Amino acid sequence: MLDLRQAVYAASIASKALANRPCGNTPDELSMADMSAVVDTLRIAKRPEDGHDYSTSHRRALLRAWRAFLEYARQAGLMDHVPGGFALNPKFHAIAAVEASEDDIGRAIPEHVIARLDAHLPQLGTSTAYESGGWRATDFARMYQVAYTILRDTGRRPGEVTSLHRSCLEWVDGKPTLLYDNHKRRRHGRRLPISEVTAKEIESWQRELDRLPPVPSCEQWLLPAPGQRNRPRRGHMTTPNFCNRIFRAWVDELIPDLVDDRLDDDGKPCAYDRTQIVPYGFRHAYAQRHADAGTRPDVLRELMDHRSLDVTMGYYKVSLSRKQDAVKTVARLAVDRHGTPQGFGDALAYEVESVAVPYGGCTEPSNVKAGGGHCRIRFQCAGCDFYRPDPSYLPALEQQVADLRADKEAAVAMDAADWVVRNFDDQIRAYSKSADEMRHKLDEMPPEERATVESASRELRKARSAAAFFPVQALTTRSSE
Repeated sequence: MLDLRQAVYAASIASKALANRPCGNTPDELSMADMSAVVDTLRIAKRPEDGHDYSTSHRRALLRAWRAFLEYARQAGLMDHVPGGFALNPKFHAIAAVEASEDDIGRAIPEHVIARLDAHLPQLGTSTAYESGGWRATDFARMYQVAYTILRDTGRRPGEVTSLHRSCLEWVDGKPTLLYDNHKRRRHGRRLPISEVTAKEIESWQRELDRLPPVPSCEQWLLPAPGQRNRPRRGHMTTPNFCNRIFRAWVDELIPDLVDDRLDDDGKPCAYDRTQIVPYGFRHAYAQRHADAGTRPDVLRELMDHRSLDVTMGYYKVSLSRKQDAVKTVARLAVDRHGTPQGFGDALAYEVESVAVPYGGCTEPSNVKAGGGHCRIRFQCAGCDFYRPDPSYLPALEQQVADLRADKEAAVAMDAADWVVRNFDDQIRAYSKSADEMRHKLDEMPPEERATVESASRELRKARSAAAFFPVQALTTRSSE
């Protein structure tokens, strides 16, 4: 039934496109140019209910439905009077799949936005009063809220969540494991360790399912879809229904005051772009949380069920536009080893004239040219006049000071030479001076500006942690947050 509806819809789009053609209402005069006009219209098709663009995958599905419609009509003899030139040519009549650009790879939903969504979770699913099969509207809302929780906590694709089986949860050695199917790569029966909180949420929903009226032919699914009274779906919740209707209505209509971490010209927080909040963004956010916490790329690759490590590394990268905005914010706040302001004139100078080193930026020309690999006094940055730390390095500086103090205590306990202990004291004072100067600047800022600088600093730390040539994770033992 779904394929027929899609074919009819594709045919209606084609009909409207042909109505604007000179011979569009004369079937025996149609040509390849007319077919090109139809495909061009499919390439820009929009949802009739709200005028929003269809996804590329949906437009490609419409083209497939149009092709199937034409093939059936030709085989049934319904288009014998239509010239053969009115046909799809694979070379010219295709809708290319959109490859993820570097700007799209790390499009994670920010944590402060997720917290806002969590606060309004009880409203998810309340935009519809739909009831079916003995299920009340509140039962459906509860199911949608469980789907959201699993999406948020597990980083699985929406289709992998909506198709979870009723028996998707196992406990192995006292630890919960989620069983799911990776439909995209056709790898079924995958296992993912999850938190006990998420597992208890799934178990709670399983118990609620036991009390609800059973849905015929849907008993094996964790998130069943009873369907309408006269048109049972006989399956699990559909991804388009959850993503495009239920989730979208919740985000767009039921959640007030979603703000960004950027400020407008008046110094007030900008409204967050709600179109960026999509269910797939929870997968990016899941990966980003692991990257920020120092999870090794090979471990994250297993968690994300990727074949290639290159794909996984994309999740460690902050998008280029956000990185550029972050650079613009912190570049002017750099200091030298004496704590004197030495801000960069612009973002380009920050990127070109310096290189990231363990505890700040370095502007020594030969070291910059070598990508940070040509320093004669490595790991003693605080004693170099080319040293340029900025607020994004504060956690690294604090960690270094703590490590130096621990090393000094060990040296004293070992009765080391005075010059060894003195070297630790000198480094502690130097690094502390740089950190104190930056903290002083942050304390003098208005709260809104300080929040912006701290957010930009987090983004730059994420970007640096993704750089393969510099294993920042090996140099610190705590999160950069």
